Amino acid sequence: MAEKAKTNTQKTYNAKVGEIEQKWHVIDATGKVLGRLSTEISHLLRGKNKATYTPHVDTGDFVVVINAEKIELTGNKWVEKRYYRHSEWFGGLKSMSAEQMREAKPDFIIREAVKGMLPKNKLARHMINKLKVYKGPEHPHKAQKPEALTPSEPGLNS
Repeated sequence: MAEKAKTNTQKTYNAKVGEIEQKWHVIDATGKVLGRLSTEISHLLRGKNKATYTPHVDTGDFVVVINAEKIELTGNKWVEKRYYRHSEWFGGLKSMSAEQMREAKPDFIIREAVKGMLPKNKLARHMINKLKVYKGPEHPHKAQKPEALTPSEPGLNS
């Protein structure tokens, strides 16, 4: 009889909810470009920086962003970029420029940019809750002992 050839196959690892260790990171947004910073934050929230990344499980970390009012936009986007909302009534469309939004709600700018980079599903709605954005340099998450993180993309470590 012919013997079966032994194959050395490996199993694909799938993370389970109880096995995941979630860390806390603090990112200072002072002088950082919005899009470059948002991609780094979305990768941390999804857990793509870990070897245990599993697409259907929340393997990401918590991210605290401080100094949100000091974020940078390139070009003429402070004037030209618009944020829209609608009251669902006739003629209820309202818009604000990025400059007006920075004065009113600077945390909204970063949250919306990161939210647009996450998948559009229930898991992403859970991930966005792990993003904590604060206007100034203080945050109430010191008890979690977050580690300071300097984003790794070129142009962010200026």
